[in-house]
Parts: sequence; structure tokens; C-alpha cells
Amino acid sequence: MFAPRREHARFCSARCRVAWNREHARPQAARATALDWSITAMRDVTGRLRRVRAADQPRVLAAISEAVWWVTIVDSTLVRYHPAVYDSILAGQSPAERRLIEGTLAGLRFVRNQMGLHLDPADFICLVTGRPRGDGDRGPAWTWKSVPEPPLGSLPPSGQAWERTRHSAYQAQLAGHPVAETFGRAAEFLTRTAARADLRHQHQPAARR
Repeated sequence: MFAPRREHARFCSARCRVAWNREHARPQAARATALDWSITAMRDVTGRLRRVRAADQPRVLAAISEAVWWVTIVDSTLVRYHPAVYDSILAGQSPAERRLIEGTLAGLRFVRNQMGLHLDPADFICLVTGRPRGDGDRGPAWTWKSVPEPPLGSLPPSGQAWERTRHSAYQAQLAGHPVAETFGRAAEFLTRTAARADLRHQHQPAARR
């Protein structure tokens, strides 16, 4: 047992992670293909969200739910299988931008965990007029709402701590900000990280037989 210093940490050291991966790893090609599919799905749904009419609430809610799912799936996949690349891309950002990216992704994990459990998708968003959209128009735009901390009594102490951290990130980086802007930032970072991970894999020497 160990106390993780970051949310997705599952191992006490790189040596421990490598040993586990050698015992449980799927073929690298299969992992890469699955990641490619997930990246494509994430980019498709986040792009579609920008094209949905603001007044079409059912389609907006469906697109937001799907986008939350794909963004958090891609994020956890990259952290699990490409932690060095993930950390390298983060380290290349300014301190303010790094906090923004990490807070955005943590906030989306909060939405994923609460959506359909304690809150409905509609509880997270509201329609605000006069906010700029991706096309530069200042028409109606869906914006994240401030939400109270959810009930955490059923979680163990460690789970309560993580969920409070996610809620704080949601309040700081999502609440009051346009939904499309949030997903655009997350998708851009994850797409860039996945591209670097793929490039690194292509340049790795073949294993000796």
C-alpha cells in the first residue's frame, strides 16, 4: 500500500509499474488501436458539440454526456499507459496553463462521477446569452453551473478526499465557463499527448527475440 501523490497513481515507482505491465499488458498494437478509436470518438463528439444549436437542449445534453465519457476515457488511458509522455507534455506548459489543464480534466472527472448518480446532465449547465462562441458570435452559449459538494458519506476517507479535490477543480475551472471552451481545451491537450505517445512508440526499437 502507498499514498498516491496524484489521482491516477497506481504504483509506488516506475519499476513497479513496468513489472505489472509486463505481467498484464495487452499487445501494444491493440492498445494503440483502441486509443486511436477513442481519440477519434472524442474529437468527433467535442467537434459536434460546437455545431449543435444552443436551443436544442436534448441534443446538447446528449453531446455533453458523450463528450465527458470520451474525454475522461482518453485521459485515464494516457495516464495509465503513457505516463512519461503525459507528464512531459504537462511539464512543457507554463505553471498557469498546467494548473488550468489539470483542473479542467479533474473537473470533468467530477462531472463523470456525479452525472446520473447525484445530478442529471441538465443540473450542470445553463444557457447564457451574450457569451462568445467558437465562431465568434456572441449568441446564447451553454455554460457550466456552480454545483454544491455532493454527499460523500458512502465513500471511504481516501475517496472523499479525491472527490472533494475534483469538486474544487470543477468550481475553479468549469463553473461559469462555456462548455465548448472546456472540451476544446481538454481535447487539444489529449490529442497532442496521444500524438507524442504514438510518435514515441514508432521510434522504439523492436524487441529482441
